[in-house]
Amino acid sequence: MEEYGKETQSRESKRRERQAALESSDTDNGLCGWIIVVLSVLLMLATLPLSIWTCIKIVKEYERAIIFRLGRIVRGGAKGPGLFFILPCTDSFINVDMRTITFDIPPQEVLTKDSVTVSVDGVVYYRVQNATLAVANITNADAATRLLAQTTLRNVLGTKNLAEILSDRNEIAHSMQSTLDDATDDWGIKVERVEIKDVKLPQQLQRAMAAEAEASREARAKVIAAEGEVNASRALKEASLVIAESPSGLQLRYLQTLNTIAAEKNSTIIFPLPMDMMQAFMKRD
Repeated sequence: MEEYGKETQSRESKRRERQAALESSDTDNGLCGWIIVVLSVLLMLATLPLSIWTCIKIVKEYERAIIFRLGRIVRGGAKGPGLFFILPCTDSFINVDMRTITFDIPPQEVLTKDSVTVSVDGVVYYRVQNATLAVANITNADAATRLLAQTTLRNVLGTKNLAEILSDRNEIAHSMQSTLDDATDDWGIKVERVEIKDVKLPQQLQRAMAAEAEASREARAKVIAAEGEVNASRALKEASLVIAESPSGLQLRYLQTLNTIAAEKNSTIIFPLPMDMMQAFMKRD
């Protein structure tokens, strides 16, 4: 946690340094720039109160305005929300949306570490953290973040096995978030969340995995049936020992069997034949 805090502070300090370098003071415009600014102020004063409608601008709560004066970013950074003031002819501004933006990562055909081709898609949540850097350091922050997310998804999944992709989605999403956040820090972008939506396998691989799972279930079923047979044989052995100790118990069991057969098949007639008689006939032979 301490290392993470130090890393965050280091990022913030570097971001402030980059922003300070971009924000130029009025003295950077030079003598010619100062003259043009003074003329712009005089023009505004001469056309009051009509010029006030072109000099006062409004920024919404979720927006920030980056003001450019003679092509340079005005000191003070982004303006807003609310009212702000610009000079006619010399100032221009760009509105930046600070709300969280979401986009889907198109399905990417990825070759995993164990040479399996899978199709993976996801979703990314990000927002503009520093409007100045998002305007000055990159042409289109949204398009760049989308392309970078696709490339990062391919790079991260290319180092994983198929089993890891199917079971460790949260870890993969966290790794992608960290990578994207580091890469987009210079653009003033904060990647808040990355989610893996779906992992599509080839049809042949799906059939092979289904056959493997079915064979595994059949093997477990056979093992369970064999264990049941073993337990049943042990129970029968114990029952035979109990009956051998009490001959009357065998007769009771015999009568119970007759009762069961008579309840199911009334047309069946059973004549009991003692085993002693059979042994006598066998001795004569």
